[in-house]
Amino acid sequence: MCGGVNFEYEGEVLKSFFPNPKAQLPLLKRNGEIMLMGWGRREKQEGKLPTTGWARLDSIYTGRWDKYFPIPVRIPVLRFMEKNYEGVSKWYDLIPSNCIQGLVAREGNEMRVYVVTVEAELSERDYHDRMPRLINMPGKVVWANSSIK
Repeated sequence: MCGGVNFEYEGEVLKSFFPNPKAQLPLLKRNGEIMLMGWGRREKQEGKLPTTGWARLDSIYTGRWDKYFPIPVRIPVLRFMEKNYEGVSKWYDLIPSNCIQGLVAREGNEMRVYVVTVEAELSERDYHDRMPRLINMPGKVVWANSSIK
């Protein structure tokens, strides 16, 4: 379920891994700039948002995230990492026109980004059951009621 990413930020290639409580993901803002935001929440971290780093697409559609005022975002990464059932890592490179779909959730002043996931492709299911949802970079992003400027 996308446990790590590589991305460019301010001229450097950075890595971020979800188990690190300081993990951040890049978000593409409306003006084309990149900002960093905390990646999900871990059990021992303060806050009221869900203790996970991922949001299943089907749970978004059924309204489970509605109470957190979800905002769809684009997470521009160079590649992402999945671990298989035995804990072995596998990296997936993205083509430049793709990015990961994210969801920014908020509760009061707390805001965090979660990776949107879908069922893994059939060819990958022996390796893991969930993958990040990949979307195209070009085109318009729906920013309804967005507080991310």
